[in-house]
Amino acid sequence: MMKLLFRLIVLAALGWSGFWLFGYMALSSALPDWFEDRRAEGWVAEYDDLSVSGFPSRLDSTFENLTLADPQTGVAWEAPFFNMHALTYRPHHVIAVWPDRQTLAIPGEKLTVTTGDMRASLVLDPGTDLTLNRTNVAIESLGITSSADWQMAASAVNLAMHRDENDASTYRLAFKADALTPPAGFALPDGIELPRNFSSFRADLTASFDRPWDRTAIEQSRPQPTALDLTLAEVIWGDLQLHAAGQVTIDTSGFPTGEVTIRAVNWRDILNVARHSGQIPASVIDTIEQALGFVAQLSGNANELDIPLTFANGATKLGPLPIGPAPRIFLR
Repeated sequence: MMKLLFRLIVLAALGWSGFWLFGYMALSSALPDWFEDRRAEGWVAEYDDLSVSGFPSRLDSTFENLTLADPQTGVAWEAPFFNMHALTYRPHHVIAVWPDRQTLAIPGEKLTVTTGDMRASLVLDPGTDLTLNRTNVAIESLGITSSADWQMAASAVNLAMHRDENDASTYRLAFKADALTPPAGFALPDGIELPRNFSSFRADLTASFDRPWDRTAIEQSRPQPTALDLTLAEVIWGDLQLHAAGQVTIDTSGFPTGEVTIRAVNWRDILNVARHSGQIPASVIDTIEQALGFVAQLSGNANELDIPLTFANGATKLGPLPIGPAPRIFLR
């Protein structure tokens, strides 16, 4: 009896070892092949070393000195290391871990990103397409320094993206940033005093895309949004409050059609802060201020406004008044 039990244990161990070895060999081949394919397409796709470990229960992949750059979008990412962890029997549930310092280059700007901890849980559908089922990203002690001479920070950032069970191209997204600060050195207009951090900075929406998020989102092009259902977007900074909710559809050129209701508390101060930041042309601020002033007179409430923001035919209206072209919603 003991000999039989021993043989069964040995056979089970050998079978499990073979199972792990199969996963090890698959990863050891697929990951370098992916980088080689990107280089063939003109990317910069380099790393100093790749190791796969974790026997017997895990498959852990570690890149050292990783660089990826997509020539079509002008986006590049560099990191001293990048880790991916998966249980041997659940290879499509991956835990990704980023270093505490990395750089992200976008057209005209380079960002240095520091974190106390940054990781994501990524669940993919089985198969070669690696279609995203759901992901949760958690970041602690985020700091961003730009080559354009600005900085931002947050004590924590959380992003969740879960696919709709009935539509493979629709995802529920939730975003929240705790203790988010505006760029360091941000000067406020005279007479306005605000705390250093936003007390609320969050959004909850459902987004439909022209195709599911899968491996082609990195290898070829990003899925483009076709509809947005904004349950709530909220920014609260001291006595300034901005809330938004609504629905839009998005055409193939990226222009929205639909309506989003904006609720603004102390809206004149919000506009003064936006004007003082220099990030929005003064002509645009002037147009919005005139439109809101007109609506405020009609509503009889000088400090709070509930007003529809309407998008149609490539144009934007604030209440009944046109304020400019509609924004183009396009993922690079």
